[in-house]
Amino acid sequence: MQCFKFIILFVLAIASNAKAQTVISGKVTDNQGAAIPFANVYIKGSFDGANSKNDGSFSFQTSETGQRTLMVSFIGFKTFEKTLELNGQPIQVDAILEEQINKIDGVTITAGAFEASDIKKVTVLKPLDIVTTASAAGDIMGAINTLPGTATVGESGRLFVRGGEGYETKVFIDGLEVRNAFGATAPNVPTRGRFSPFLFKGTIFSTGGYSAEYGQALSSALVLNSNDIAEKTQADISVMTVGGDLAYTKKWENSSISGKVQYTDLRPYQDMIKQDFDWKEAPNGKVAELVFRQKINGTGLLKVYTNMDISNLSIRQPNINNGGAKDTVSIGNDYFYLNTSYKDIIADRWSVRAGVSTTLNQEEIDFNTDEIEEDEKGVHAKLAFNWEAAEKVSVNMGAEFFAKKYTNKFNIINGPNDAFDFKENITSTFVETDYFASNKFVVRTGLRLEHSSLLSQTWVNPRLAMSYKLTEKGQFSLAYGQYLQSAQNDYALVNQNLKPEKAAHYILNYQYIHNDRVFRVETYFKKYDDLVKFIDENDFNPNNYSNAGFGEAKGVDVFWRDSKTFENTDYWISYSYVDSKRDYRDFSSLATPSFVSNHNFSFVAKHFVVPLRTQFGATYNFASSRPFHNPNKSGFQNDKTPTFHDLSLNAAFLIKPNIILYMSSSNIFGRDNVFGYQYAGQANAQGIYERQEIGQGAKRFIFLALFITLTKDGQENQLDNL
Repeated sequence: MQCFKFIILFVLAIASNAKAQTVISGKVTDNQGAAIPFANVYIKGSFDGANSKNDGSFSFQTSETGQRTLMVSFIGFKTFEKTLELNGQPIQVDAILEEQINKIDGVTITAGAFEASDIKKVTVLKPLDIVTTASAAGDIMGAINTLPGTATVGESGRLFVRGGEGYETKVFIDGLEVRNAFGATAPNVPTRGRFSPFLFKGTIFSTGGYSAEYGQALSSALVLNSNDIAEKTQADISVMTVGGDLAYTKKWENSSISGKVQYTDLRPYQDMIKQDFDWKEAPNGKVAELVFRQKINGTGLLKVYTNMDISNLSIRQPNINNGGAKDTVSIGNDYFYLNTSYKDIIADRWSVRAGVSTTLNQEEIDFNTDEIEEDEKGVHAKLAFNWEAAEKVSVNMGAEFFAKKYTNKFNIINGPNDAFDFKENITSTFVETDYFASNKFVVRTGLRLEHSSLLSQTWVNPRLAMSYKLTEKGQFSLAYGQYLQSAQNDYALVNQNLKPEKAAHYILNYQYIHNDRVFRVETYFKKYDDLVKFIDENDFNPNNYSNAGFGEAKGVDVFWRDSKTFENTDYWISYSYVDSKRDYRDFSSLATPSFVSNHNFSFVAKHFVVPLRTQFGATYNFASSRPFHNPNKSGFQNDKTPTFHDLSLNAAFLIKPNIILYMSSSNIFGRDNVFGYQYAGQANAQGIYERQEIGQGAKRFIFLALFITLTKDGQENQLDNL
């Protein structure tokens, strides 16, 4: 009996010295009360813990004592921490996890904007997409014109977006303005953009509702982000049916420099291919580019880009008011663009972007015996900061300065010989805040302030955008913004008191991205105010120019891209419907402008045939009839052009890993597309106003090129690029 008592006392003694076991139980939920299963629940610094069950509940024992930290973690949520006093008594804990905001993979603002980058998650076009789009012929603007929201205006070549004129789209390189981004041309002769797509690593094409950082654009902003330091040292040689170029890039550890010279001459080509235009001197020009990139202090990057462009052309165009006799229009253009930008991380949550761009553009225009000289100088300086104010809040803010001087000199036979000019300085500030309420919902609010020295007035333009992510693959976006743009040079030259033209954008967007497929549908409404209005465009009486014009545009855009369904095939489909009306310029009433086609459709396909080492491409563009004013009928804007059709084909053949042969042809069926008509100013003896067509320069454009890349090892594998 004594032995039994000893055993009992011994066991009790051991138990009294043993650590007490504490039971910890509870439930893991999100801030909406939904259970989170399989969350990791444990005591920090120990092996004691458990996973939550399907209903979010958990329970485990721990022998730890005193103050200890309970940790609860789950992917996509912030780690939950709570200090507990462990003394052997049961503890109940309800762990409410807060969603972890992921600004990279979370919801993004998509209303109005197409990301065209090879590094962004939302990819629509890559730089190589642009040069391999059959109808683009290597022109950035030509490729962008296959996206929804754009309209085919074949006699121009510029970007007409959602019922807006070509001047309403502004181009920016690394956030800095590019004035005169298109080459000089004669009336009703299409032009091209000045810049190569391979200069840029990405493109943001915003059809409306764009950031408060960008101003002086009524309809659209095309933001081109240039390449960083080059990847390797290489030389490039291009031989084309319309000219050629030489380029060389030198790469060091922390810097690179690239230079290119290009010569373009359409005279030999147009001597061989029948032209509908009567060229006295076909377009020809010389371009020189210099690109310098330098890393600074580990996180900073300095970029300097220079473009010098000299071009000439001379064309004879029939004059309907002079019995068909031809007027000779000759244009000489000297262009210089310098862009210097710098970006860096300056603190834990702060980054800076700064830069200055300069544009000099001189055009000498000869019209028969008359001479006109246009001279435009522009400077844009910007300083912007990005501040990660909190986990859920990002702020983009800055200030910028635009300076412009425009001069127009006339030397008119039997007319005025005079010079007119004006200057305008615009000072702007902007602030924009992104609030990530969750990984499913983000709100962007912005404000832009602009002051004009010419008018001594200040305007405040609000911007608002928001997106809600329904699933991992699809989301809705809304956008609203007020935008303004100074009166065009020709109008401000006559009346320097003209106010900026204004537009308000309202946008609703849905986007779905999954498995290399993109679907996008967007509806919008634009309201125009203070548009420039005058009685006669050739009238130089400032009293006849005012801001009495107004208008609106509404429509829907649809986009589908698929690079998954068919092996080695990538294609996209774009459709746009727009209903636009204006009472502006010399319009007698509210009507649809002549550059608007209600329906625009594009189909782009690219297929790589591996055995042939060749990529084949096709682009079909359609545009419905465009209105025009026929003085032989009653009413205004009372007639329609024929519909526009164009089927273009191309092929890129990889001869060797470093040599590509490229071939393309536009309008292979030779359709005679008509863009409008010019009418005589007076009726003939039968009371009929005679007319002449505004059409294409040729039935089709055929382009052949050989591209050669040379590196230190003698070749560059371009198979993956194709």
